[in-house]
Amino acid sequence: MRFTKMHGLGNDYLYVFGEPENPRELAVKLSDRHFGAGADGMIWISPSAVADFKMRIFNADGSEAEMCGNGIRCVGKYVYDKGYTDKKHLRIETKAGIRTLQLHVSFGKVRSVAVDMGKGAVGEDLTLSIAGETVAVTPVNVGNPHAVLFVEDMANAPLTTLGPQIERHEAFPEGTNVEFVQVKDRTNLRMRVWERGSGVTMACGTGACASVLAAVRKGFCPAGETVFVELDGGTLEILVSPDNTVTMTGPAETVYEGETNLC
Repeated sequence: MRFTKMHGLGNDYLYVFGEPENPRELAVKLSDRHFGAGADGMIWISPSAVADFKMRIFNADGSEAEMCGNGIRCVGKYVYDKGYTDKKHLRIETKAGIRTLQLHVSFGKVRSVAVDMGKGAVGEDLTLSIAGETVAVTPVNVGNPHAVLFVEDMANAPLTTLGPQIERHEAFPEGTNVEFVQVKDRTNLRMRVWERGSGVTMACGTGACASVLAAVRKGFCPAGETVFVELDGGTLEILVSPDNTVTMTGPAETVYEGETNLC
């Protein structure tokens, strides 16, 4: 089986055109960074009856995700660069619904992608009881679930201790992604993420969208202006319209082509 390793700001996945019978098992095997190719998960691309293409996302632990912001940008690059389409405006079917992509092409290759992520939903803050202490989070849904925490000092954010506890908290029966966010100024955020099913990753596109939605709701950031979200792997541009429609713009990169017999 041939695959392509790609990343969006260091959030790396293995991409395959087609869909096997055992995608969960393959995601676990191939995502292993010691015994496999190493990735945050696998993304399978196939034809769609309702859009231009379909994507399915499997995390490194084999669980299936509804949506992946960094992943969908790489899907756009994959199908264009490999000649599956010559369209620069694409509709991609996901478990969270259809998302539209605008490909930014230079010298015949996709360099960055703007994604219409649809309308996000911001819930009322939740107070969680964890290890005898209370933690306030803002629940956000952008096709997949997020819990956003605002912190004063990112250097001391309890990413690896509090992140997994919130991910599996009973308030989120399907699990959740967890974002720790520091407000630098009205149009700049610093974010780190504990991703559901993958743990700490270099970036999370949907998490960046969720963070800006929560920041707009709380009055930290303005609606209708681009907000720059700095992640461990780089920066995404997020625009939240007054009606909570979100546009995400960021790069997509190919790392290498590979072949495996682990399937």
